[in-house]
Amino acid sequence: MSMLTPPGMGGKYRITGDRYPRMRRPRRRRRIVAASVAATAALGVLSWGTVQLLDVFTGGSTTVRAAGEGGECEPAGEGAKNEDGAEGGASAAAARSAEDSGASPDALPKPSAITVNVYNATTRSGLARKTADALEKRGFTIGEVANAPASLDKKVKKAGLLMGPPAAYGNGAFDVLLTQLPGAEVRAVERKASGDADKADKSDKSGSGKKNAAEREVDLVIGKAFKALAGEKDVRKAMAALASPSPSPSASACR
Repeated sequence: MSMLTPPGMGGKYRITGDRYPRMRRPRRRRRIVAASVAATAALGVLSWGTVQLLDVFTGGSTTVRAAGEGGECEPAGEGAKNEDGAEGGASAAAARSAEDSGASPDALPKPSAITVNVYNATTRSGLARKTADALEKRGFTIGEVANAPASLDKKVKKAGLLMGPPAAYGNGAFDVLLTQLPGAEVRAVERKASGDADKADKSDKSGSGKKNAAEREVDLVIGKAFKALAGEKDVRKAMAALASPSPSPSASACR
């Protein structure tokens, strides 16, 4: 009787053969994991092969096109305006103004060639005269100083509103005055020039005449959000940005 025969069986049931019964479950879990890994590897190889075929048939233009589009790239200098406060805001506004306007850096007028009419659209008395005196100290020719007309009185919500002839976009008058008040709104209007424009014409040594002087006459309407003109240090930086506008960012500048 075998030693594996349970007691009391009398040898009736015997284990024969040279193999014992399996006492563990089939290794199905390992097979599933192995199959998943193999499928993932096969999918990766297939995807890589597809990309290679596309490059072969398109001559690698897919990669070049992706690098050149750069539609979602952000210029490196844009974030500086929020971090540097008013200084960055004035410089960034001047850079955008130089890119958008038709004035070349060499054709920017001097402040003395720009006649500024200052109007107060706020409830703060004396603000127009105070601002006009500050602009005059910075070299601008001052024309009329008064309260804003009824159509604009207490209706300018931004720091200011610059109004002038459409030519002020191209001759740089708007750009130069925006360095003094970067948060101002710009609006082109057709109108007759005031007699004070002749002051700017006399100080202009280029001999461009009364017509150009009238095209460089701008109204500055002080709005509700006005606090003060930009600091002289910020103005110098903004003028430098106007004189040397940064080139448009290329695709290699995208991160």
